Formats: sequence, C-alpha cells, structure tokens
Amino acid sequence: SQLCQEQTSMASLQCKSALGLKASTVRTTPARLPVVCRAQASNVDRRAVLGLIAGVPLLAGVAPASASYGDSANVFGRATNTTGFIPYVGDGFSILLPAKWNPSREREFPNMVLRYEENNDYTNHMLVIIEPTDKANMEAFGTPDQFLEKVSYLLGQQSFSGETESEGGFAPGRVAAASLLDQTTEKDKSGKTFYLYDILTRTADGDEGGKHQLIKATVSGGNLYLLKEQAGDKRWFKGGAKTLMGMQKSFTVA
Repeated sequence: SQLCQEQTSMASLQCKSALGLKASTVRTTPARLPVVCRAQASNVDRRAVLGLIAGVPLLAGVAPASASYGDSANVFGRATNTTGFIPYVGDGFSILLPAKWNPSREREFPNMVLRYEENNDYTNHMLVIIEPTDKANMEAFGTPDQFLEKVSYLLGQQSFSGETESEGGFAPGRVAAASLLDQTTEKDKSGKTFYLYDILTRTADGDEGGKHQLIKATVSGGNLYLLKEQAGDKRWFKGGAKTLMGMQKSFTVA
C-alpha cells in the first residue's frame, strides 16, 4: 500500500512536471513572437518608416495632372497653348488674351464689343470695335497714313485749351503728342489686308513716361474690325511689349 502511494506520488509529480513543462512551452512560444518583431523593427530607420507612411497617400492621391491648380491641374480643360494667353472667340474675330487680364465694362468708344484690362492696372488694356462700313477692304480707306487719320480718335483728344510754351517736345499750345514708331501692312491666308500701327503718345505731365498704343484693323463682311491696345511706357519694357504684340499678332478676322 505504501509502495503504491509512493509510486502514485512520483507519477503525480512526473505528470505535474510534464504538464508544467508543457504549459511553460505554450506560454513562452507566443511570448517570444513580439520580442522577435520588436527586434526586427528596431533595425529599421524610424525616419524612413515615417517617410514611407507619409508617401503612400501622397503618391496614391496626387497625379502629375493635378499637382497644382490651373492649367497644369486641367481644371479648366486642356490648355491650347502655354504662353500665358487664353483664346477668345468673338463675333467674327478671335484673339489670344493675357491669362491674368480681366474683362472690363468700360466703354469709351461707340461700337465696342470687348474690353480687357490688366489686373490692378487699368492703364494697360485692350479693346475691340466692330462698326459697319461701306468699304470692301482696307485699301478703300486709302493709304495706312490716311486711315490712321480717320481713327486718330482712338488715341484720345486734348482736352486742354490755352497758350503754352514750346518745350519738352510739344508744339506751342499743345500738351499731348503722338509719335508713329512703326507701321506695317500684312495679308492673312484669305487675302484680307490688315493695317498695323505702333504709336507712342505722351502728355506734358509725363504720365507713365508715355503710352504705347498698338492698332490693328481690317474689313470683312461689311464691318471694320479695330483692335486697340495700350500699355504704359514703363510697363512696355517690363514685359508689356511681349503681351501687346502677342495679342496684336493673334488677332484674326473671319
């Protein structure tokens, strides 16, 4: 009986030991897994991890076409050119307008159908006039010099009346002057003649150092089409020349 008890006790101890070892094995096996994971993570540069995490939504959410707002983001549709101009199609004419210019409601001449001005600087502007005519073409108006006399009102009229000394390049009694810098004639593919002018106007007060006036004119379908642009002389030498000449060159009439 005693022998049986001792054998039973030893068997019990062996069983408990076996069970304890097994339980210990079960407990330690999963406990080692996070230790291994932490050891692996410690070998990775933390800044690199943050960079990867930050980069995932950036790469997934931003495509080259939407990297910035405007033309490159394709918000307003596919741009037809990348020169800083936007196309405008009017009644019988088309022109490229500076992208940063705004439409204006000012109408200083009769028959104006379009006027745009530079943002925050109304001195720099453009306008289009369409007026009926019985002339079949520009040649019917005479020479470019003769036509310029007919549309000289576009350059403004002297409002001062009185006596002044002849100084500063102005004639006696005059406080404004205009100088014709360039004058050309060209034809489009359909054979229409265009008269083009570059004129510098000055006033005695020296405003803007003078103003460049670009004019382009043609006849089509019983109408005289006039494009007139203006930029201050100071602005002219700071990108204004490129802007105005770009508009003048792009102006076409059907």
